[in-house]
Amino acid sequence: MNRRELLQAGAFIAGGLLAGCGTLAPMSARSRATPARLLFNENPYGPSPVARKAMTAAFDEGNLYTSLPTNELRSLVAESVGLTPDHIAIGAGSSEILSVAGLLYGKDGGEIIAAHPTFEQIVEYGQTIGATIQSVPLDATMKHDLAEMHRRISGKTTLVYICNPNNPTGTLVSSDALHSFCEDVSKRALVFVDEAYHEYVEDPGYRTMVDLVKQGQNIIVSRTASKIHGLAGLRIGFGIGQPETIKKLDRAMTGSVNVVGLRGAIASYRDKEFQNFCLTKNREGKQFLYRLFEQHRLDYVPSDANFVFFRIGTSIENFRPAMQERGILVGRPFPPYTDWCRVSIGTDEQLRQFAEALPAALAA
Repeated sequence: MNRRELLQAGAFIAGGLLAGCGTLAPMSARSRATPARLLFNENPYGPSPVARKAMTAAFDEGNLYTSLPTNELRSLVAESVGLTPDHIAIGAGSSEILSVAGLLYGKDGGEIIAAHPTFEQIVEYGQTIGATIQSVPLDATMKHDLAEMHRRISGKTTLVYICNPNNPTGTLVSSDALHSFCEDVSKRALVFVDEAYHEYVEDPGYRTMVDLVKQGQNIIVSRTASKIHGLAGLRIGFGIGQPETIKKLDRAMTGSVNVVGLRGAIASYRDKEFQNFCLTKNREGKQFLYRLFEQHRLDYVPSDANFVFFRIGTSIENFRPAMQERGILVGRPFPPYTDWCRVSIGTDEQLRQFAEALPAALAA
């Protein structure tokens, strides 16, 4: 198929997909003029109206230090997972929890084991303090290779990092396999399980590793208000672990989180209606993208997150600028998958714009 044929076929495909999806409205002129941010896995619908109201009211507390709302959020998160506030750390996004863990467990010649590719915060901060990094390639299904990660563990290993679902692939490790892995490995090193996309998981067999924290094991589970709660710009995250581990994290935090973000997170955590709305729209968006990729005969990885990893069959270094020229911002390169692209689930209009731009960018 030549370029002209591909463009014509793509326009037909996009039109057919959009006609069959009643939730996708025609794009406005304003949305076409604004780049569609489909690169950072942000929630395009948040913060919720309830959270916005709480954040507006929080400006009246702007002259006060944040110990009271921090403790309130700590207690709320603890209650939701069946633990005590002493098991909960609050940070400037889960990224701060990851960064501090990387520094604490990477110092003094520590060794960090992590998949590749995965979310890199903990690895990058470990490297700044001289940690040894063991990068373990994903398996043939783009999931964590737990067997190889286990094989790499040595007497020098201080931390093992698991991002589940994984970023950038959206893949999920079997809960039974991960549970057994964590039970065993946590006897030798801290296991850090990053559950930033926890709320988006649809696999009926999925379960969080928080239960292992309840059992007293050497596990940290991180969560974030950046995704389902739509508070990425306000930087609120949680770490769930043993009280002595949480004390270590708290002592290494570089500051306190802001009261506006705290009040927004407290309100949003209780706003189940908004969370359900976001999950519904995310599910619809994923199905739309799956159909689009199937029509274009592009491989993709079924996702348990708010993004989809798909194979473009050309260099991502060429595809990204081609999409940007058409008003779409998509994910960066994730070696060794340099002919794959991560696209976040956007609004209906953003997905329409993506569908219309895709064939021309593939042919560029």
